[in-house]
Amino acid sequence: MRPDPASAGRPLGQDASTRPVGAPRQASLEELGRPLSELTFVIVDLETTGTAAATSEITEIGAVRVRGGAVLAEMSTLVRPSGPIPAMVSVLTGITDAMVVEAPREAEVIPTFLEFARGAVLVAHNAPFDLGFLRAALERCGYPPPAWEHLDTLRIARRIITRDESPDCRLGSLARLFRSTTEPSHRALADARATVDVLHGLFERLGNLGVRTLEEVHEFTSRVSPAQRRKRHLADELPTGPGVYVFRDAHGRALYVGTSRSVRSRVRTYFTASEPRTRMAEMVALAERVDAIECAHALEAEVRELRLIADHKPPYNRRSRHPERAIYLRLTDEPFPRLSRVRDLRDDATCLGPFASVRDAQDATDALLAVVPLRQCSGRLSPRVHRPACALADLGRCGAPCDGREDVATYARHVELARAAITGDPAPVVDAATRRMSRLADEGRYEEAAHERDRMVSFVRAAARGQRLAALTRITELVAAAPTAQAGWDLVVIRRGRLVSAVTVARGIDPRPWVDAAVASAETVLPRPGPAPCASVAESERIARWLAGPGVRLVRLDGEWSWPANGAARAAEHYATLAAAAAAEQHPAGSPPATGRR
Repeated sequence: MRPDPASAGRPLGQDASTRPVGAPRQASLEELGRPLSELTFVIVDLETTGTAAATSEITEIGAVRVRGGAVLAEMSTLVRPSGPIPAMVSVLTGITDAMVVEAPREAEVIPTFLEFARGAVLVAHNAPFDLGFLRAALERCGYPPPAWEHLDTLRIARRIITRDESPDCRLGSLARLFRSTTEPSHRALADARATVDVLHGLFERLGNLGVRTLEEVHEFTSRVSPAQRRKRHLADELPTGPGVYVFRDAHGRALYVGTSRSVRSRVRTYFTASEPRTRMAEMVALAERVDAIECAHALEAEVRELRLIADHKPPYNRRSRHPERAIYLRLTDEPFPRLSRVRDLRDDATCLGPFASVRDAQDATDALLAVVPLRQCSGRLSPRVHRPACALADLGRCGAPCDGREDVATYARHVELARAAITGDPAPVVDAATRRMSRLADEGRYEEAAHERDRMVSFVRAAARGQRLAALTRITELVAAAPTAQAGWDLVVIRRGRLVSAVTVARGIDPRPWVDAAVASAETVLPRPGPAPCASVAESERIARWLAGPGVRLVRLDGEWSWPANGAARAAEHYATLAAAAAAEQHPAGSPPATGRR
C-alpha cells in the first residue's frame, strides 16, 4: 500500500486538527453511533405486589431477547414474594398465592435474569417502574447498583405518536396501533411480547425520521428545538421565590398555569431538555410572555394556581380546570329517600362524594346498593299512595315501599344504614364487596371481580373524601403554622376550608403579632351548604394535606376538627396502594391520572 502523501512526515499521534482539509479520517465509534439493527435488546416486564419498589415485591418476570428484529430467546418465571399477594392485585393480574407457592424466590431469579440480560440494552414500557423494581431487588440480593443502558417505549411513543393515531400511549393502545400479535394481559411475558412489537413499530417510525442509532434515539427523546431555546429570556425577570407563573400567548390568553418554590428556575426548564412533556413544547411555541405572582409560601402558591386554572381554564392544563363538574350522590329529603346524582349542593343533606366522573359515581352507587336495598326508581313516593313494584323487588334488591311492603319506619332503617356507611364506617360495603371479589376470583372470573373492586374503591374513596372535607369545612376559623427550612414560620388562616390569608415570618421574629395581622386582614367567608362550600374541592383537599404535614402546629381553632375513628379514611388508606396498582395498569406515568406504569 502506498503511503498517503498528506500524512508524510507527521509524527504518530499528531492531533487530527493538523490534517489538511479534505484528507480521509477514521471516525470514532462515538461519532458513528451504534446502529439499532446491530444491537441486542432485552424487553422486560414485571408484575408486582404494589407500585412502590421500596415496599412491594416482584411476582413475575417476563423478558424477550431480540436482535435485528428477530427473537433470540425468552424468559418467564413467577417469583414467590415474602408475603401474601393482595387480593386486588390477584384480581388484576390473575396471579394468586397458590400459583407462587412453589415458585423460586427473588434471590434465585435475579441471577438468572442478569445472565439473560447480559450485554443487552434493556427496554420497558414506562421503564422507570420496571427498572426501579429491578434495582430494589438487586440491592436486596446484595448485587451492586447496575449501570443499565435502557430505552423507554412510552417516552419514545410520546414523541412520535399523535392523538389522531392513538388516544394515549398505554401499552394496549400502542399494541393495537402497531397490530401486535400478542395482546397485553397484565401477565409479564405477554406484555413483554407486546412491547417487542411496539418497539419494532417505533423503530420503523424513527428510521423514517432519520434516527438509526441508539445515540440518535437518546438525543431524539430529549432534544429541544432552537425556537424553544430562543425564548429563555422570558424567565429572566421572574422572581426567585415561591409563586405562580402564567404562560400567555400574543393575545394575552392564559396557555398554562404552574407553581414552583422558585419560579424563575422552574420556568427556565421549559426551554431545556429537562422538560420531557411533549405538549409543553407546543405551549412554549405559542407563548409570548410569562407573568408571575409572588406568594408568601408554597401552599399559597398552590392554592392560587388552582384558582387561576379554574378561572382561566388554560388549554395546556389537564387538571383542576372544571371544579364545577364535581358530582355528588345525595340522599333525598322525602319519606322514602333515594340516591340522587347532583352537581350543586343546596342544603346539608347527607351526600357521598365528590366524584370526578359519572362512572365513578355509578360504581359507588352500585357498591352501596349491593348492601343497602334503597329504592332505585325516580320520582317522589307517598306512604298513602301505592303503585306496582318493579322487578328489583322480586330480586330482593328493594323493599318495595312503592306498593306498601315497607312503611316509612321500616324503610328508614335502610336509610340509616346507608347514612352510616357514607358518614361513618364503610365496613358493610367493604366486607360485602370483598366476599364477592374472593368468590369470583376463586371461580376464575377475574374481570367481574375487577368490577367489584372498582365499585368498592370508588365508594371508599368518595366516603373518605367527603368525611375529610366535612371535617375541615365546618371549622369557622383555623390558624396553623409550619416551620420553614430557615427556622421561620409559614402561617395560614383557613375559614370553612378556604385559604384566606398567608404570611411567612422570618427567623428570630415573634410570630404572634403576625398571626393577629393575618387574621385581621383575612377574607370574610360566609357559611354555605355542602362538604366543600366555600372553596373548590381541590383547594380544601390541598389545605388538608398541608395541615397533616410534618411539623405543622395548630395556633387557633374556632370549632372542632375531627372525623370518625372507624371512618372511611382508614379503609381508604388500607386500599390506597392496591388501588394505585390498578390505576397504574390503566394509565402510564405522566398521563391522567399522573401515577403508575402503563
